[in-house]
Amino acid sequence: MIWFLVFILLTGAERINELVVSTRNARWAFARGGVEWGKRHFPWMIALHTGLLVGALAEVYLLRRPFIPGLGWPMLVIALLCQAGRIWVIRSLGHQWNTRVIVVPGAGRVSRGPYRFSWLPHPNYLIVVVEGIALPLVGTAWITALTFTVLNAVLLLAFRIPTEDRALLALKASGRAEAAA
Repeated sequence: MIWFLVFILLTGAERINELVVSTRNARWAFARGGVEWGKRHFPWMIALHTGLLVGALAEVYLLRRPFIPGLGWPMLVIALLCQAGRIWVIRSLGHQWNTRVIVVPGAGRVSRGPYRFSWLPHPNYLIVVVEGIALPLVGTAWITALTFTVLNAVLLLAFRIPTEDRALLALKASGRAEAAA
């Protein structure tokens, strides 16, 4: 159980680092005329992702979930691969990566890294879905994995992805307008 605690604490520290990077990138975007989309769902996203970490810990400790090697080790590998994927996404997007949806007029749409695959328009969300299952299952926290997955799909992604799609269309339209000028 102590190793699961360490794993979750490290994941939490990494998320705090992401928020620091996100805040810096938001300042960069707003300084260039960036416009934020979907402000209302952002606090829910923070609560849901915090709940994933807290819920996994609470379930493992309060319900005394056993570590099942045949489940836990593969899920740890998948969770670590998700972390590598998240880093790939953040580096590929550079200053345009953010935990919020901010569009900078005239900024081009990123087409490097995982964003070069047209069949996968939102690679970060795929990573979040997989991680939301794998991370709690490292500690056999199946209730947390199921709850996060359902809430993420129903309450968040149903709003977040369409919001981001509208923002990307606006970005594309602003690029066409600049090209015509």
